[in-house]
Amino acid sequence: MIGVLPPLRFVVQRASHIRGHLVYRVRGMSGYYGHGMTGLEGGGQTGGVTQPIDLPEVPKAPHSPPRWLPDALVSLVVVAMAFLPAPVAEFSPASPAVVVLVLSPVVILPWRRRWPVTVLALLVIVFGVAAAAGTLSPGAGIAVAVAVFYVATGTTRLRGFVVGSCAAITLMLLSLLVSVGTPLDPRVLQFGLLVAFAAAAGDATRSRRAYVAAINERAERAVQTREAEARRRVSEERLRIARDLHDAVAHQISVISLNAGVASSVVDAHPEKAKESLTAIRQAARTVLREIGDLMAMLRADDDGETAPRPQAGLGQLEDLVASFAVSGLDVRTRIEGDLGWVSGATDLVAYCVVQEALANAHKHSTEHRAHVLVHITTDAVGVTVTNPMDTAAATADEPRGAGLGLLGLRERVASVRGSVTAGPAPAGWKVEAVLPLAREKTR
Repeated sequence: MIGVLPPLRFVVQRASHIRGHLVYRVRGMSGYYGHGMTGLEGGGQTGGVTQPIDLPEVPKAPHSPPRWLPDALVSLVVVAMAFLPAPVAEFSPASPAVVVLVLSPVVILPWRRRWPVTVLALLVIVFGVAAAAGTLSPGAGIAVAVAVFYVATGTTRLRGFVVGSCAAITLMLLSLLVSVGTPLDPRVLQFGLLVAFAAAAGDATRSRRAYVAAINERAERAVQTREAEARRRVSEERLRIARDLHDAVAHQISVISLNAGVASSVVDAHPEKAKESLTAIRQAARTVLREIGDLMAMLRADDDGETAPRPQAGLGQLEDLVASFAVSGLDVRTRIEGDLGWVSGATDLVAYCVVQEALANAHKHSTEHRAHVLVHITTDAVGVTVTNPMDTAAATADEPRGAGLGLLGLRERVASVRGSVTAGPAPAGWKVEAVLPLAREKTR
């Protein structure tokens, strides 16, 4: 027993390592599971290693400048337009009062982020009052364009179009308050075109932000899908390790435990019997160590992305299995009807596991220490039936106490080859019966 426990602890440690390694493999070195698909669509595994699927590259958001910088630049332009010499007399303030008026956008415009529509309305009013005073303020016009840009970035395309059109037409009509001629005068058209361009730029910015947000959301969903797929594969890997560990050591540990009890009880009265039990313990311990070694070799090969060569058990080893139970005191009678050559691959392994699990439970729970195994093979299916005597009171339960986990794993193994298995009380005992479909091709 002392020689068996360290390998068992190592198996548990390896199982924890496999979890982290599997998550790394499932996540891949780069890329997301893309195009709205889960990790199994368009990807999957090649040679046991998950292949990453690249999403379209997510556009990187440009580095955002400080919030005060745009305000400072717009304010600088507004002030420059108020004091620099203008090529047209109508562009220069006519009086100190008008100078104060055309400089007011410097105070109003910073509030555009909180109240964009209100700020736009105030700036249009400022432009109109300045026009009524005989000044077409380019600075006020630029401030109106900036406000229209912010309105367009924060609303729908239709609303941005309506607001931009109204602002452009209003500025053109207000420009007529100054004696500049017709609405087609370049001094009038330039304000309308400036506002229209600002509205278009704002809509383009809004569309760009929406596109980036959609791509980021899609990538986030892909990450979540990938994480869920990794967790699912980790769970499957844990279950596989648990099954292999159960197949490797469960029966032999039971043999060790039972024979240790026998040896301790008869060591004084029947030394020869105690010696036989100790021999059985030694053989079972060697078997456990060999099976765990094979399991470790398989896990190491999985770490390297290679397939580990491991002999597969099958009905051809049924005699050896029965002999191992006979050593521990279980009398097993077997009968095979049909040709074993029809049974191969996964079905052969699952049939062997059915017999192994049923005999292990019979060894622990049978009242008469005997069992009967019937293997019936046809061209369509292989049937495995294992019966053993059992106490009537215990047989009324759904399953023998302590057999639940093994039978649960057995049901999953049988389901993996599209078979069925039942376990329950039978006349004078307990019966495990499985039916496994066969491929219509003889292999032996």
